[in-house]
Amino acid sequence: HTVVFSDQSGMNASGHVMLGTMDVHHQWTKLLQQLPSYRSLQQQTDWLKERISFLLGGVQVVHLDRLGPVQPITEHYSTLSTFHKTLMSRNLRLHPRSLQGLTMSLENDRSKPALHEMGHFIIPTNCDSPKLQVFLQSHAPEARQCTQRRIQLQVEEEAVVKQCVHSLSLRSLTKEPSVSSSQMIMCCKRLLDQRSPLMQGLHICVSHFYSVMQDGDVCVPWDSKS
Repeated sequence: HTVVFSDQSGMNASGHVMLGTMDVHHQWTKLLQQLPSYRSLQQQTDWLKERISFLLGGVQVVHLDRLGPVQPITEHYSTLSTFHKTLMSRNLRLHPRSLQGLTMSLENDRSKPALHEMGHFIIPTNCDSPKLQVFLQSHAPEARQCTQRRIQLQVEEEAVVKQCVHSLSLRSLTKEPSVSSSQMIMCCKRLLDQRSPLMQGLHICVSHFYSVMQDGDVCVPWDSKS
C-alpha cells in the first residue's frame, strides 16, 4: 500500500492508506489492523467500476483527487453502488466498446453531466440514465479530442520537467495535484528563462503560493513572475 498523511485516517478512493496527522499512534496501529476489511471494500469497489464500465460502453470510472477533497473509500463505494443501482433499473442501449478509452468521475453534488476540458466526463450520481446515454454518445468525439490533447500535454510536461531538473541542477521538481499540465509547462519554461543560480540543489514544488515546507521543499506558484 501507499501511505499518505492526511487530515483523517482510513483508506481513500485511490486505495492509499491515510494516516491522520492529528491521531495518536495507537489509532494508526488500529487502522493497520483493519486493512483486510479495507482491502475487501476496495475489491468490491473495483467490481462496481467494472460493472458500470460494462453498462456504459467501456468508459472507465476514475477518481480524480486533484478536482476535489480526498474521498474516503467508504464514501466512494457508496457513490458507486448508488450509481450502479440507477443504471441497472434502466435499459441502456450502448455498444459494449463504443466509449472505450474514455473516463468519467462521479459527483454527488452535481446536477448535470459535464465534459472536463481534459477529456473526462463528470457525471452526477443521481443522473437520469436515458439523458446520460445521449450525453455520453453526443460528446464522445469531443472527449476523445480532449483526451488526446491531455496526453500530448503530459508528454510535453514530462520533457520540460526533465529539462528543468538538468539545466537548473535541481534535486527534484514536482507539482501539487491541482496544478494542470499546461500550468506546469508554463512555469517550467519561465524557470528556464530565469535560470537563477540560487535554485541549484533545491527541491521545488510548483503550487499556487510561495512557501518553504518543513522538509525543505520550496513551493512556488505556477504563475509566479520572478
